[in-house]
Amino acid sequence: KYSQDAAKYFPHAEVIEMHHDGKVDAPSGTAIKTANLIAVARSSVPQKIAEKEIIPGARGANAEDVRIHSVRLPGLVAHQQVLFGGQSQTLTIRHDSIHRDSFMPGVCLACKKVMDLNELVYGLEHLL
Repeated sequence: KYSQDAAKYFPHAEVIEMHHDGKVDAPSGTAIKTANLIAVARSSVPQKIAEKEIIPGARGANAEDVRIHSVRLPGLVAHQQVLFGGQSQTLTIRHDSIHRDSFMPGVCLACKKVMDLNELVYGLEHLL
């Protein structure tokens, strides 16, 4: 939500998502959703700048002109950082889950609300 709001003012954005080394998918669903929300919300699409990747993939994945970078390392749980760039300024939005128990309030909320749903709901924000 915060990244979606910031994208209205900062069309240049990149997402860095970091997870434990047991997470096999990359990028995370949260990073993809964040990139999609940024792409829809921004006021303009950044002008493409000519660049050359010396090693293919070094600039990350491209999701609707938002780069996503994935990191998998032991010691991490779940972290996401969104970097926005503008003229002579940057904005960083970061979330860190340092223990899996941070997911429990959302799990409990979903368990309470599921019986009232008539269709598939994707995204906890629709239950809040």
